[in-house]
Amino acid sequence: MIQDHEITQTMMKPAGVRGMQQYLNASARAIPPSGIRRFFDLVSTSKDKDIISLGVGEPDFVTPWRVRDAAVYSLEKGKTQYTPNAGTPELREAIARYLHDQCSLDYDPGKEILVTVGGSEGIDLALRALIEPGDEILIPEPTYIPYSPLSSLVGGVAVGIETFAKDNFKLTAESLRAAITPRSKVLVLCYPSNPTGGIMTYEDLLPIAKIAEEHDLIVISDEIYSELTYGTKHVSIASLPGMKDRTILVSGFSKAFAMTGWRMGYACGHPDLIGAMLRIHQYTIMCAPIMGQVAALESLSPHGLEEKERMIESYNQRRRLVVQGFRQIGLACHEPQGAFYAFPSIQSTGMSSEEFAQRLVLEAKVAAVPGHVFGKGGEGFLRCCYASSVSQLNEALERIGNFLNKIK
Repeated sequence: MIQDHEITQTMMKPAGVRGMQQYLNASARAIPPSGIRRFFDLVSTSKDKDIISLGVGEPDFVTPWRVRDAAVYSLEKGKTQYTPNAGTPELREAIARYLHDQCSLDYDPGKEILVTVGGSEGIDLALRALIEPGDEILIPEPTYIPYSPLSSLVGGVAVGIETFAKDNFKLTAESLRAAITPRSKVLVLCYPSNPTGGIMTYEDLLPIAKIAEEHDLIVISDEIYSELTYGTKHVSIASLPGMKDRTILVSGFSKAFAMTGWRMGYACGHPDLIGAMLRIHQYTIMCAPIMGQVAALESLSPHGLEEKERMIESYNQRRRLVVQGFRQIGLACHEPQGAFYAFPSIQSTGMSSEEFAQRLVLEAKVAAVPGHVFGKGGEGFLRCCYASSVSQLNEALERIGNFLNKIK
């Protein structure tokens, strides 16, 4: 006869590791690990300290001192409380002024701006607020990896639209029209582009905006690299006629302001859209950390903006160095007009992107991200972040050149 305590012990027996998989929902089980982080982790856990990483999109600059000092001083004054869910009024007002000056956009800081934990939270909130199961999210590719997994988590269907090097990886009206179905609801734009460095001009965006209006699409415009353009001023699709109310502009301070670890972002849009995102945000995050908001506010001060311009000029110099370097060692490379990535073609080697990247890190001690992880059109390319020192970039180019000579 089985005793009561035996039944209790059986019921309390923990499930094995394999057994726990049955409790995960299908969306969580299906999420693949990030291809970018895989190569970052490979470098960070390697005992070989001679590896040069061009893999992770992170500035090599430290957050400017005045910005760090503002956060330290706020802690010394005891500013450690919650802020309003949408962010401090001062920061939202500063963001509104900044977008007016940079993009000729006018947002009401009280109703149309939400401070988020990085731009990534803004994208997640936008998709959660908009997508019903089965809705299609149109995503020009190659592009930033998380859009498709985040779409799947809310029951949406990610539809990749391939872009091409011959078009400088711009989304064309023809390819967008061909991808639209009755289930299409959201178009995600990431320009300047991660991973290609491609940009969209006013003339490029006009037909895209027209199609969005014709088919009643909401646009999520990821503009985290908007400040990082070289020779051509960034244009937000939200600034085009009729597009402000149907665009959720997502941006932040990570890239141009060298504040990746602070996780400070923002989203701007129609009050109804931002209001819905705010309601989700208040139950999941509550508010972005106050010390990060203080730092972000300082980064938008005159001193902070001067530091930003100094870093952008440095990236521009490195951009020219890297593009010229790839071409000199025999890799075709379109000229990126934005962000801080080069996207050279490795098709001439006959290798897949994955094989090339794996051999490059093992044999040449240079880490880069294989292009196929960024979706359609990425196979045959390699994403290389040039937000590293000039000496490291020169050394990386020399190693890649030697590797190419070795495999010929």
